[in-house]
Amino acid sequence: MADNQYNPKDIEQKVQQYWEDNQSFKANDEPEKEKFYCLSMFPYPSGRLHMGHVRNYTIGDVISRYQRMQGKNVLQPMGWDAFGLPAENAAINNNTAPANWTYSNIDYMKGQLRSLGFGYDWDREVTTCKSDYYRWEQWFFTRLYEKGLVYKKNSTVNWDPIDQTVLANEQVIDGRGWRSGALVEQKEIPQWFIKITDYAEELLSDLEQLEEWPDQVRAMQANWIGRSEGVEITFPLEANDSDITDLTVYTTRPDTFYGVTYVAVAAQHPLAEFAAASNPELAAFIDECKNTKVAEAELATMEKKGCATGLTVTHPLTGETLPVWVANFVLMDYGSGAVMAVPGHDQRDWEFATKYDLNIKQVIAPAADAKEECDLSASAYTEKGTLIHSDKFDGLAFEEAFDSIASELEAKGCGERKVNYRLRDSGG
Repeated sequence: MADNQYNPKDIEQKVQQYWEDNQSFKANDEPEKEKFYCLSMFPYPSGRLHMGHVRNYTIGDVISRYQRMQGKNVLQPMGWDAFGLPAENAAINNNTAPANWTYSNIDYMKGQLRSLGFGYDWDREVTTCKSDYYRWEQWFFTRLYEKGLVYKKNSTVNWDPIDQTVLANEQVIDGRGWRSGALVEQKEIPQWFIKITDYAEELLSDLEQLEEWPDQVRAMQANWIGRSEGVEITFPLEANDSDITDLTVYTTRPDTFYGVTYVAVAAQHPLAEFAAASNPELAAFIDECKNTKVAEAELATMEKKGCATGLTVTHPLTGETLPVWVANFVLMDYGSGAVMAVPGHDQRDWEFATKYDLNIKQVIAPAADAKEECDLSASAYTEKGTLIHSDKFDGLAFEEAFDSIASELEAKGCGERKVNYRLRDSGG
């Protein structure tokens, strides 16, 4: 029975040496073979592999080996995500130079990957902190700059005060940095952005060419791009000492326009900061918002909080005076940082209005064949229906109301039809 047992110390070393001697995983120019490229995410050279690494790279290796067994010319490279503040912070904590720390970790982790027997072409190894790699990133950036496809502006980010670095929303867990565990702050800093929004329509339309992609994946991509048709509306700001003369909002539901009862702005909006200068309560609320991480996906379920600015705007069609509030569910990075609130027909607006005892109007009635009932004492009515309490637009259905109210706003010079995208420029 002993002869049938697997002895890794004996077998693995011999087989791996054979692979090394025969360059079994080296990708060569073989025009007659179909090519297959398999790239797994580069690991950060933290010093030691863990089981998460083993799981991730085993999946990639299985795919590569399968494709190689199908007779394809497979390239599976490996590299190291070795540039940036985490490497510097680790070096500080270990009282050594970043280069020494990083390269010694790479050597150790490379030995671990080799011992696992993964089929990498080590001739293609990439280390992102070396100039032979990042010179091409710099080259690419300068080309984008020359084409006008990068720009710099201030933006609010998730800031880790321990790692002294920006975190993506996915790297913030229960309000804390995924690596340091520190409470994440909302901080405004200058950043470079790549103008991917210039290609939003092309990205969306070209999804139709990806016929081999699953329908659900193409749908996810389309939702991520998020094309919408709506109206950009200007609300004149009533008498005040601010340099701001009006507020601009974007809506896909102009049919509900007669149901607007307040306007809400983000905590970072210039108008909010102006009002806070003479309002300590508002200043404290804005400070709370700035130090609370809010991801777009959380807006629907989070507790709605706000504070009145004391400022008002004029409804462009009715002439009504509407209060301006700062609300935690409005994000400065989305749209103009201001929204028209229609609590009768938007659940988020309804929850806010109910909490702060703001006016709620019904301007949409269920269509004749609708199964839903409209009870604004219980919730907002968010379905499309027939307009009521909307002056000369009463009785119109959604599509006709959309066009008629948009045309009225355009004729008065306070609105414009626009195509908008959920997609935002990439910052870093």
